[in-house]
Formats: sequence, structure tokens, C-alpha cells
Amino acid sequence: MQANLETLSALERRLSVSLPATDIDSEVESRLKRLSRTVKLHGFRPGKVPLKVVEQHYGTQVRQEVLGDVVQRSFGEAVRQQNLRVAGYPKFELKPRTGDSVEFHFSATFEIYPEVKLGDISVMAIERPALEVGEAEIDKTVEIMRKQRARYEQVERAAQTGDRVTIDFRGTLDGAEFQGSSGSGQQAVLGEHRLLPDFEAGVIGMKPGESKAFDVRFPDDYQGREVAGKTARFEVTLSHLAAPRLSEVDAGFAKSLGVADGDLAKMRAEIRANLEREVKAKLRSRLRDQVMQVLLDATHIDAPRSLVQVEIERMLAGARQELAARGVKVTEETPLPVDLFEQQARRRVNLGLILGELVRMHTLHAKPEQVRALVEEQAQSYERPEEVVKWFYATPERLRDIESTALEDNVVAWALGIAKVADKTIDFDDLMGKQ
Repeated sequence: MQANLETLSALERRLSVSLPATDIDSEVESRLKRLSRTVKLHGFRPGKVPLKVVEQHYGTQVRQEVLGDVVQRSFGEAVRQQNLRVAGYPKFELKPRTGDSVEFHFSATFEIYPEVKLGDISVMAIERPALEVGEAEIDKTVEIMRKQRARYEQVERAAQTGDRVTIDFRGTLDGAEFQGSSGSGQQAVLGEHRLLPDFEAGVIGMKPGESKAFDVRFPDDYQGREVAGKTARFEVTLSHLAAPRLSEVDAGFAKSLGVADGDLAKMRAEIRANLEREVKAKLRSRLRDQVMQVLLDATHIDAPRSLVQVEIERMLAGARQELAARGVKVTEETPLPVDLFEQQARRRVNLGLILGELVRMHTLHAKPEQVRALVEEQAQSYERPEEVVKWFYATPERLRDIESTALEDNVVAWALGIAKVADKTIDFDDLMGKQ
């Protein structure tokens, strides 16, 4: 086998390979002979089909299979000889065999992994977020739970923040309707930010049975491109208005949260434990995001286009699954805006290359005891933690996300030992999101 490597760009390569044609011919003949012992053809006894007849029926198919195997095997050998790390999938091109040519030729065009030179993060600043769960945070959480369990009762007054409204609406842009511009019997709770700010402001103050017209400006980045950044005119009728009625914090409320005996002290203790787990997870996530961004900012990488494309396809598949789960009919052919995924896909690929190099250089692989600790931590939020632990360890695939988290924790710990770190206490609402 002879192989010639060409450099087409910083990451793109073309490998041209030539092989003795006799090797392929002999392999084809060998497979046809083996096939002739078992093949069944009309008019012949099994194992007695002449080789030429077998070749007439299966020769083309067998040759294609042999060529495919030979190309894959010889490409792998050539890549190992050249000490190349192939990124993504190569594009093969088979050269037609002419006349009595004694050689078979093919080429493979592909990208290689870039050399990752990690940047210096010792000059980078990282704010390590901190938050202690106290009585005030528990009180806020209890109020959120009360709101989540609120019952709505019909009222006859002007609508205000917190009320649930039922509306009919019709919107026009330059006098014409547009997609999603009208609806009937639509419900929304004012203050939950599910309505556009201008729309919600127009509804507040309306009374049941009242109709009103007002302008609504759509944000520049609104998902409906035909109306993004434009102002539409809406006619709205408020048909029903209901005010929230919150539950009393009593034994019945505690029982509704799973505290069998209704003990309020036990309820608050359980809320504290759950809240501390959630706060810890969010603090970890926020710190991790900071560290990952620092690594990206400090390290320049030209991501292989093939890897970015693979990641885009993975994200598109995830988006289709999510849309399908929401009841939207989608298929593999359903067009989705690929450009919306490209930047994030490139970021993921770059980050994966950086983490891979960090793990290799500093031996930051996830350790079994780390994985076990994370599994047990997750299991604590379930009624039977020991059963959850068994479930995770039943198949290796279930541990992959946990192992990734442990690896990222190791990278974060390494980065905190290098970068300039300052602790910063953050607001509870800022961490958890206002509800």
C-alpha cells in the first residue's frame, strides 16, 4: 500500500492511497467461493452452483462489499502510519479502474483535530457565588408554594398583577392580520411575563366584559420574524377575571406537601433540605458556567467544521424531539433554522476540545468515588434513595451524565486553583429566579 498526504488547509487533508488490484480480485474470488457453498439458486442443488453462475448473480455486490472493507481498512492503516487524528467523517472517492491496471486507487478528504494550546487563566477573574439558606429563604419558598397552589375565584373589579384573565383578542399590522394575531378564551396570569409587556400593560385595569384597543410593540428579537421590532394594534375583550386565593400555612398545607402528620416544623425542615440541595446545584452550575467561559476566552481554537456539523445535527434532533413532545408535528424533513444552532454548536465543540486537553494534561478524569457521591446526592431528592442508586448503576449508560458532571467538577476545581477567585454572596431571587 502506498499513501500520499496533501494539506488542503489548516485542518483539511487529502489522503491518496493505491493498492495492488490483485489483492482485491483474490478477496472477491475467495468470498464468491465461500458463497457458492451455501447459496441457493433455482435449478441447482445447494453447494453445487458453478462459480461463474454465482459470480453472475452476486459478483457486483460482493465486489462492492470488498471495496468498502478494503477502503476502510487501508484508510485506517494509512491514518495510523501518518499519526493523524481524524475529526468527523472522511469523504471517500474511488478512482475508476482502467484496462489492465494493476493498482486500485482511492482518496479520502477529511479534517484533523486542531492542536489545542491552552490559554493562561492565571490572570482571569472568577466570582465564586455563595448563598446560605436561612429562615428568610424558607419563607420565600413557602410563599412560592402557596402561589403554586392558589385557587382562583371570580371577581368583579379592575384587573391587577396576580389575577388570572381570560381574553379574546385580534391584532393587525398595517391593517392586516398576521400569524398568531388572534385568539379566543386565552388564559394568562398577569405578572408571570407570559404576555408581552405592552400587551400586559394594556390588560391591567380592564374589567370583566370590557373591550379595549391599544398598541403593542414586538421586541426586535421576537421569534415571529414578520412582526419583530414592529408595532401592532390589538383589540382585546376581557371575558373573565379571577383573583388568587392562597392557602393558609397550616397542617393541611403541610400534608399537601407530603408531611403525613401535618407538622409545620417537619415541613420547614424538609423544605430547607430540598432548598439546600437546589441552591447547591444552582451555585455549582453558575460557577461551572463561569469557568467554562474563562477557558473559552483564554484559548483560541479553529473548530473542525465536520465536528460542528455533527453537533448541529445532534441539536436539531433534540429540537425536533422537544417540539414533538409539545405536540408540534415534525419530521426529519421539517426545516429548522440551522443558523440559530451554529454558534452554540461551535461553542460546544471548542469547549469539548479544551476539556479533553485539560483532562489529558492534568489527569482530571472522574473517579468512581466522585461518581458515587453525585449519584447518592441526586438520589436524596427521591422517596427511596437506595432504589435510585441501584437504577443508576444498573447500566453504564445511565452514569454518563453523572461522570460528565464529576469531570467538570474536577476542571472547575483545577481552574479555581489557577485563576483569580473572589467569593460573592448573591441574592436568593437572582439565583432561583423570581416566581
